[in-house]
Amino acid sequence: MHRTMADGTPPDRTPPNGALPDRAPADGALPGPPVPVLTPPGPTLPGLTLAGVDAIAAEAHAGQVDRIGVPYVEHVRAVARGLAPFGTGMQMAGLLHDVLEDTALRASDLRAAGGPAAVVDVVERVSNRAGESYQDMVRSVAGHHSACLLKIADNAHNSDPARTAQLPPEQRARLAVKYADARALLWPAVAAEDVAAILRTVNPGLLAELEARR
Repeated sequence: MHRTMADGTPPDRTPPNGALPDRAPADGALPGPPVPVLTPPGPTLPGLTLAGVDAIAAEAHAGQVDRIGVPYVEHVRAVARGLAPFGTGMQMAGLLHDVLEDTALRASDLRAAGGPAAVVDVVERVSNRAGESYQDMVRSVAGHHSACLLKIADNAHNSDPARTAQLPPEQRARLAVKYADARALLWPAVAAEDVAAILRTVNPGLLAELEARR
């Protein structure tokens, strides 16, 4: 969902940079102070923790809220929870997936902080680029397995009726079409079992739609 600062001003946006190799994320995380972890962390590289990435995401999104006024970091945490079946690296990418679009952080900042290259690559891949339409971005993401899983989790949380029900009717209807069209591109690009694993955590209400598409 769209995010703003708590005072209503738009966040500082810095476009992503760097090319993206076609590779899956590796386990590892960005260093940072201990904070409550979303789920029991899986294997990590020595000295790197999922909690550190959560801390970076919380700091980067501090003061930002989503369309219904919830602190924005709760969205990226929900996305990360949905990616837990796919490893710690994917959870890290979930936590960071909006920092390049909606905060002052750049990909180079994440790498300098110790972010695993493959994780940063996936975050770049799901970030909007200047001049690229939403549909073009979704088509590109669908061609990269890890990025596609992340975008499926993002889409599922953005489609959560508990969140969308609080939007104005016209906006809710417009977004419903937008996200359904994206699912038609994203879901067939990965195994149905992987989609279901994400939906069971993030938005179980979409499981019926998944079954109907099979």
